[in-house]
Amino acid sequence: MKIIIPLKNKRFNKTFITTVLLASLSYTPVFVTGAIAAEKPESVTGVKKTIVYVGSYSGEKSTGGIYAFELSTDGKKLIQIQHLNEPTQAGYQIVNQKTLTLYSVDERKNDGRGPVSPPAKVYSFSIDKSSGRLEALNSLEAPGPNPTYLSLDTERNRLFTANHGGFEHIEKVTFKDGKWQSSYDYDDATVIMYNLKSSGELDTIKDLIVLKGHGQDPNQSKQLAGHAQASSHAHSSVVSPDGKYLLVCNKGTDEVLVYAIGDKLKLINSYKFPNVSAPRHLVFSGNKRFYLDLELSNQVASMNFDPKDGGITLVDNVSAVPPGYKGDNEPAEIRLHPNHKFVYVNNRGSDDISWFGIQPNGKLEWKGSVPLARSLHPGVAARSFALSPDAKQLIVADRPENKLKIYSVNETNGNLSMSGDVTIQQPAFVSFASMY
Repeated sequence: MKIIIPLKNKRFNKTFITTVLLASLSYTPVFVTGAIAAEKPESVTGVKKTIVYVGSYSGEKSTGGIYAFELSTDGKKLIQIQHLNEPTQAGYQIVNQKTLTLYSVDERKNDGRGPVSPPAKVYSFSIDKSSGRLEALNSLEAPGPNPTYLSLDTERNRLFTANHGGFEHIEKVTFKDGKWQSSYDYDDATVIMYNLKSSGELDTIKDLIVLKGHGQDPNQSKQLAGHAQASSHAHSSVVSPDGKYLLVCNKGTDEVLVYAIGDKLKLINSYKFPNVSAPRHLVFSGNKRFYLDLELSNQVASMNFDPKDGGITLVDNVSAVPPGYKGDNEPAEIRLHPNHKFVYVNNRGSDDISWFGIQPNGKLEWKGSVPLARSLHPGVAARSFALSPDAKQLIVADRPENKLKIYSVNETNGNLSMSGDVTIQQPAFVSFASMY
């Protein structure tokens, strides 16, 4: 039997094709058993309603877009209140709770001259303070293929994207030194700083950085037959808790780049991991420590951060997978419990969510895991999960099974226990808004 799975992301395998579907707003009530988790820990005192937003990818059975659910007060039901069909490749989202605005990427590569399909963009939506329904505000282009990450500077009304670029090379043939030769070029990976209006709308591109360099190419990784580091790949851009710095994981060069945030982004420091490490996502714990996952070396690392000059030092790094697992694996998302005692990572290969205990000195110890659906490919796997505002639940977008899987969280030992699931086609990302 031949199975063809269309991917939203051509950088994993160029034989996969994304079907772009432009459709209008739709709405279908859905009632689901279970409790839902949230993306970012926050105070829940006085919360009257919790809204769950789920980004999804388009495909043969899915139009993609953003789903909105209301979480019942008992945490056991989800009532679908809205479905927006655009953006069709809603791969990453972030909510500004201050302005009640949701931002989403449209994770795609522009299709070149023409064009036939829309360009890669970032979208803004206002959130109705009573119902949680979304209303489109505006969108701006995101130069650089495949925007994959968003972060906010709420004090200065800035939004940042990390644009991964593609993996596929372009071969150019030239006549040089008396013979015909081939040369190779790759997409640019970019980091973009947008200004935001007080209303939450996207205003202008304030600054844009094109990342340079590449890693060991080819290397021993099986990703892209050893060519996953043939160029730079920005996979995350994270604002430090004090708002002074933007930390960018360049998984193509094995670096974390530290930019001072001003009218422009100024590179002031960096940290270089060993070859074929590929830092992917990071999460801060206070202003002096963060944790990150390393995609190609299959590790979770604990890092000290100096808020005076942006200096980074390694505290510890451990395997991302459960003890005894020997196969290939690429960790994806990383989240920190708000009690700062546990960090969670989802793995593509061992196909689980693993959690690690954090010692006072920053050392990490694997504590447990729960299984997820078998990944068909790193691009067709559970790529993201989130903790609820009160950190009592965790939800993972388990794409191979077309489900949101819901777990209750034990804050004492970090353990996860399954409490429900929701069927959604091609789920990619989860974010939350609290209605007060």
